[in-house]
Amino acid sequence: MSYSNLFIIAIRALVRNRLRAILTMLGIIIGVASVIAMLALGEGSKRSMREELSKMGTNMIMVMPNFQRRGGVSLGSSSSNAIKMVDVLALRNEATYLAAVSPEVRASGQVIYGNQNTQTTIYGVSEEYLGIRKLVISNGRIFNSQEVKSMAKVCILGQTVVENLFGTGTDPVGLSIRIKNLPFLVIGVLEEKGESGMGQDQDDLILAPYTTVQRRLAAIDYINGIYASAVSEEKSTKAKTEMEEILRRTHKLKDSDENNFRIMSQSELMETMSSMMSIMTYLLGAIAAISLLVGGIGIMNIMFVSVTERTREIGLRMSIGGRSQDILKQFLVESIILSILGGLFGIILGYIIAKGAGSLMDTKAYVQTQAVVLSFVVCFAIGVFFGWYPARKAANLNPIDALRYE
Repeated sequence: MSYSNLFIIAIRALVRNRLRAILTMLGIIIGVASVIAMLALGEGSKRSMREELSKMGTNMIMVMPNFQRRGGVSLGSSSSNAIKMVDVLALRNEATYLAAVSPEVRASGQVIYGNQNTQTTIYGVSEEYLGIRKLVISNGRIFNSQEVKSMAKVCILGQTVVENLFGTGTDPVGLSIRIKNLPFLVIGVLEEKGESGMGQDQDDLILAPYTTVQRRLAAIDYINGIYASAVSEEKSTKAKTEMEEILRRTHKLKDSDENNFRIMSQSELMETMSSMMSIMTYLLGAIAAISLLVGGIGIMNIMFVSVTERTREIGLRMSIGGRSQDILKQFLVESIILSILGGLFGIILGYIIAKGAGSLMDTKAYVQTQAVVLSFVVCFAIGVFFGWYPARKAANLNPIDALRYE
């Protein structure tokens, strides 16, 4: 029997029991739609996060102190592993693969203007910091080297701080605010950056000279970290190696000593975040794929029912010359058609769900070609795998017993 005839017979059999066929396909449809939607949303989140990290510069390198640990508890940084300005100066003077270096000192506190107040983070930095972090001043200016040396009480505000203290549309440049009860003159406002890929408000910050934050606000003699930018993204690896050599020397570490600092490049951070997002996406996809297994079991059950209902028909076909392999192919084709049709509708539904959920979550959903191809392959495999045993049972029926079946 030709495959075209097998296809026609299978379609007629499914049309006769269209409601049962639709309910059978439902498991496959839900399974494929879930997998497509999960993979699309996961890929969209991963790309959005990479884009957000790229905006901060792919050649950015960060240095942070390693924390002492005892019994699994972090004890913070001691004087032996704290990062200090001598490290920054050594990197500026000796590193050949770095374009800019800036210290960073962090302090949090209440900021007041008139009867308005807000809680935010104050970052003490140098002039190079804005170029390294790709921050742009929309109004006003950056503090100069003289203001850094004199620990001047000047600051630059993020848009969220401006809105919380002054309201929307107000220009605060030239006004005075209080940070931890110290008066600071607002000399600039940063351009709005919005939320990061991890939901962090990138505009809820204040920049000030690192000397001011270090001495007047945080009251410390060390810095919290170093931000640097390599001369190019291609030189980031060499810049990291060079920075490690310089910092090991300034920290007076022996060859056998471990680093008491951590160096992280932006490209490595992007790869790490992408790997984590990929693992989460595939994990969610695997969980959603369980419904495909349930759909396959549903196909097997329905095919068993179909074989039982059509036992006399099978016996009649065999008695007039039908071969066992033709009977096997007939039921196998029905199973494959159910799976592939369910897969097609599932892909369409998954695409709709992914786009709808992406709009609600304010993120883009990317339906990948390989996910669609994989869905087709899996649906075909399910049709063959779960349809084979019922089809084989039908092919092995004894024609005489089948004709006598009531």
